[in-house]
Amino acid sequence: MPLSILFVGDIHLGRRPPRLPGALTERAREFGPAEAWRRTVDLALERPVDAVALAGDLVEREDDFYEAYRELDRGVRRLSEAGIRVYGVSGNHDVQVLPRLARQIPDFRLLGRDGEWECAVLEAGGERLGLWGWSFPRRQVMANPLEGHRFERQAAVDLGLLHCDRDQTGSPYAPVGSAALAAAGLDGWLLGHIHAPDALVPSHPIGYLGSLTGLDPGEPGPHGPWCLTVERGRIHTLRQHVLAPLRWETLTVDLEGIAGPEEAKDRVLEGVRDLDASLEALDTPPRVVGLRIRLGGRTRHGESAGECFGEDDRGELFPGRRGTHYFIERLLVETLPEVSLETLAARNDPLGLLARRLLHLEKPPADPERRRLIREARRRLEERASVRHFAALDEVALDDAAVATRLRQAARRLLEEMLAEQEPGK
Repeated sequence: MPLSILFVGDIHLGRRPPRLPGALTERAREFGPAEAWRRTVDLALERPVDAVALAGDLVEREDDFYEAYRELDRGVRRLSEAGIRVYGVSGNHDVQVLPRLARQIPDFRLLGRDGEWECAVLEAGGERLGLWGWSFPRRQVMANPLEGHRFERQAAVDLGLLHCDRDQTGSPYAPVGSAALAAAGLDGWLLGHIHAPDALVPSHPIGYLGSLTGLDPGEPGPHGPWCLTVERGRIHTLRQHVLAPLRWETLTVDLEGIAGPEEAKDRVLEGVRDLDASLEALDTPPRVVGLRIRLGGRTRHGESAGECFGEDDRGELFPGRRGTHYFIERLLVETLPEVSLETLAARNDPLGLLARRLLHLEKPPADPERRRLIREARRRLEERASVRHFAALDEVALDDAAVATRLRQAARRLLEEMLAEQEPGK
């Protein structure tokens, strides 16, 4: 039998899923990191694996110690009773709480305490693996943790477990270059910190495991632990097990050719059915999927189509065939007029001016007019955000991409209204 290890990226126990509809908010714990951890433990027991390795940020913040302790202790005990060893390193979020948890849970071994490299040797089925780990000694680490360290190989396969910021010079979160990782003399690096998983391959795996579950809509797509096996003295397989209970997806729906706004619902449901069919093939499908729906294509019904989706539609859009609950996290209307923007831009009237500005927003970031439009829009948005009435609201992103998106949405809405006013009989 090969030696097998389940590698787990950022869990962030204690964090609550955001932007859930009202019906699901009260059940948020059922879809959050704790449930993802329980599913991971179940997977480790079912396979079974020889060890579980945790790549830092197990806990969201220090205040989550008791909740994290309860969940982590329960999972580690189940694993330990089955003879599965549990290792981990601390990241920038759990630099203080994880050592405390390790002292409270004897079957959990923290590697690289106080920023000192440490190796645990794993043996099973005649195979041997050296697992090197380094833990954050404080919340911010400006130095490269590999600098000045030489790794003495301990087995046929030696792997690094590290929480770090790759290729981000000057980062306060243990900056490490890709070249340094590749030249360290180990057979692979399984990394924590960045929540988007890399496409890891068994031949020489170096990359991010990704968060165990999508923690917000900005973390779409598949999430889950990675199972690595060692056979005949080499890495044999490396596979991600997609098991996150909550998944975020972006669904682009083309509305071109619809006869009326109500047909948009049919197009959206077709897209959701196709997505559900693809997720049905997963061993452990998500219980909930939050959809960011982008309505696109050329149509004169864009805004009116978006208005067809009321709160009830957004809260429970579609029941999947395996019980997955789909809801709309956000609906973006990004349709274009049936007449091309280029044709409209040739006009010498307000419609033409608006079309020309929309075309500039589609140009590369370095375009001077695009930059001017974004700069002016940001100034006005910041003025509005500083008004006392809005002080209690959460801050919104005002980077170039976010401002450009807001401008496009407002311009398309206005363009559609102006074109409608020019239709005969209006």
